[in-house]
Amino acid sequence: MELSKVTLEIFSKLEQKWLYHCEGKKTRVLSIDGGGTTGIVAGAALVHLEDQIQAKTADSNARIADFFDIVVGTGIGALLAAMLVADDGSGRPLFSARDAVKFLSENQMELFKLKSVGVFRRRMRFSGKGMDKVLKEAFRRDDGKFLTLKDTCKPLLVPCFDLNSSAPFVFSRADASETPSFDFELWKVIRATSATPSMFKPYKLTSTDGKTSCLAVDGGLVMNNPTAAAVTHVLHNKRDFPSVTSVDDLLVLSIGNGPSSSPSRMKLNRSGDLSTASAIGIVLDGVSETIDQMLGNAFCWNPNDYVRIQANGTAERAEEVLAEKGVESLPFGGKRLLAESNGERVSGFVQRLVVTGRSSLPPSPCKETAVSPLVNGR
Repeated sequence: MELSKVTLEIFSKLEQKWLYHCEGKKTRVLSIDGGGTTGIVAGAALVHLEDQIQAKTADSNARIADFFDIVVGTGIGALLAAMLVADDGSGRPLFSARDAVKFLSENQMELFKLKSVGVFRRRMRFSGKGMDKVLKEAFRRDDGKFLTLKDTCKPLLVPCFDLNSSAPFVFSRADASETPSFDFELWKVIRATSATPSMFKPYKLTSTDGKTSCLAVDGGLVMNNPTAAAVTHVLHNKRDFPSVTSVDDLLVLSIGNGPSSSPSRMKLNRSGDLSTASAIGIVLDGVSETIDQMLGNAFCWNPNDYVRIQANGTAERAEEVLAEKGVESLPFGGKRLLAESNGERVSGFVQRLVVTGRSSLPPSPCKETAVSPLVNGR
């Protein structure tokens, strides 16, 4: 005998109350990896994430920003992250997840337009002008205002590497709310974290008051998986997150963008050396996997509080990404396939996410604080 719809609803509400009792109110972190130019894995996961939020809340206007307290991204992941939290002027996100992915798909050729450079025009680079045009369009309101780090619905973190200081530089709303010397235009922030050395020139940007400058290259070189930066920021930012004392107070969803390298591409050149492209792929994947291992240990491999969505690198469409079995890092190295698909893991995470309710963080930066300003997101 099948359970009636009413009975299922009763069981669902009881389950939600039980989960809330067990978990309590947690700070929700969304992290999106860099890597590649399509963002197919992250895009598929984000659209499914928002669809599930809307289904479980019965609210078609619900957005990812409503249920996360901080969003962090690198490279193409930073572009998606910023679009999800950019403020439309009324305290609501400028883009839905579906609109953000659609915008990325429609403008991909312009974002990553190849051009020939060099004396004999034999080297290929992406056109900085093409990317500038698209990013300006994404982060400019109808009234012509270019959004800055302060113009976000929720806290945002975006890393890059600063050649001036030879150190990582983390753009953050927390710093921007303290002083205009750390407030940058959003389109320039995304341009900075996307400046892959082999395909873009280093990108120079200055703060809105002209007092802080950065000569940036790709944030993926140091933080391709920026989840650890987000967790560290939350643990130390007592102004925005006063109740967080340990990772036990966090609920983290980390979304990968597929491996940059694979055994089939790990080829040696004729001299027996590893190719430059393969070495870069190893660096990007190594950073992401190391962070995953560290956080897995920090969360005691708890699949309820820390979920990592990563594809195997074979999917070419969104449906394939969601249908693939999830991949989990093992405590002492290596990986294993899970019984659940990526789509099922996202759906399970949303169940816990919705139980904790909408975010209670203020939609705009809080000006009054007794806490010393954060420096570069640390």
